[in-house]
Amino acid sequence: MLFLFSGTEKEAIFVKMDQMADDIFSSLRQKIHRIISLYEEQREKNIELQNRNSELHAKLEELELKLSGAEKKVENLKLAKVLSSFPDDDIHDTKMQINRIVREIDKCIALLNR
Repeated sequence: MLFLFSGTEKEAIFVKMDQMADDIFSSLRQKIHRIISLYEEQREKNIELQNRNSELHAKLEELELKLSGAEKKVENLKLAKVLSSFPDDDIHDTKMQINRIVREIDKCIALLNR
């Protein structure tokens, strides 16, 4: 089948095709701009979340250090409480025993070094 069109019909077809192509390109251009806009929004949100994540990690480390220090203080207070519950004579005797043991250890080390 062979279609024969007159000159004005051909021009009308070309104009219609040209309009359709312009509409397609315009639609495509709008979609591309929308995708770029969405990408930029997500990139900014990602940067904000990364910054927030870094801040929270720093805060966590700071709080972990504080907790560690507080735990050491609690242990020291427990030890002080236990030691303060002993009568002074017992504390003195305990210190004397510790000093005697340390002297014995020093003697053993001196013997081993000979």
